[in-house]
Amino acid sequence: MNSFIIAFDAVFPFLFYISFGYLTRAAGVVDEAFMKKLNQMTFRVFFPLMMFYNLYDRDPGQKLNYAFVTAAVFSVLLLVFILFLLIPRMVKENPRRGVLIQGIYRSNFVLFAIPLTENIFGHAGTATASMLVAIIVPIYNVTAIILLEYFRGGSIRPLGLIKKVLSNPLILGAIAGAAAVMLDFRLPSGVETPISEFSSMTTPLALFVLGGTLRFSSMRSNLKYLVPAIAAKLILLPAIALAAASAMSFGPLE
Repeated sequence: MNSFIIAFDAVFPFLFYISFGYLTRAAGVVDEAFMKKLNQMTFRVFFPLMMFYNLYDRDPGQKLNYAFVTAAVFSVLLLVFILFLLIPRMVKENPRRGVLIQGIYRSNFVLFAIPLTENIFGHAGTATASMLVAIIVPIYNVTAIILLEYFRGGSIRPLGLIKKVLSNPLILGAIAGAAAVMLDFRLPSGVETPISEFSSMTTPLALFVLGGTLRFSSMRSNLKYLVPAIAAKLILLPAIALAAASAMSFGPLE
């Protein structure tokens, strides 16, 4: 029962923020066009600040767990490879294949991993998740572009691929944060305080916007794809990952 309460306390704020956004739009307080603009601003402005500050503000004694990072990277690449072989045998339409593979392996890591680990483990969880985000998000972006272009029948241009990854606001924020750590750079308190507060408001704002842009109208026609994709993402893969992490003796945070 105690584990359930801990899980509920960690996850319920997400549901609250999303529901609040959905109800705000449904009540006509804001429209979808406003939410889309706010979504763009959150991605381009607030997320980079959060990525920067989470790395900038980490404990100086905290080091990257290379075994953990290696396991995370390998697991993502292995999963993509397995899905690349498996999904085309199950789905006939090429455009759906790439989308479905993405839907199973690619999570909204920044939006959920960072606040979830912070809710359970405090600041140490935030720093660890942010360091992993800086490594996993480029892999997500590269594999997603390759998969979508492949199933669309398009060509993959390496320079364009690199440009898209390096121009991602999340990656730019992570690079700036990592640079500040390596150079032992400290901001003046008058600048550090507002950046810290903007960082803190990023997750609630992003989840509020997510709720405000939700549409349920197309769910019924796509249930045969949604149900297996969500079951794999939320039940099967976490069960396998937890079993593997336990076998590799990772700690509770990892």
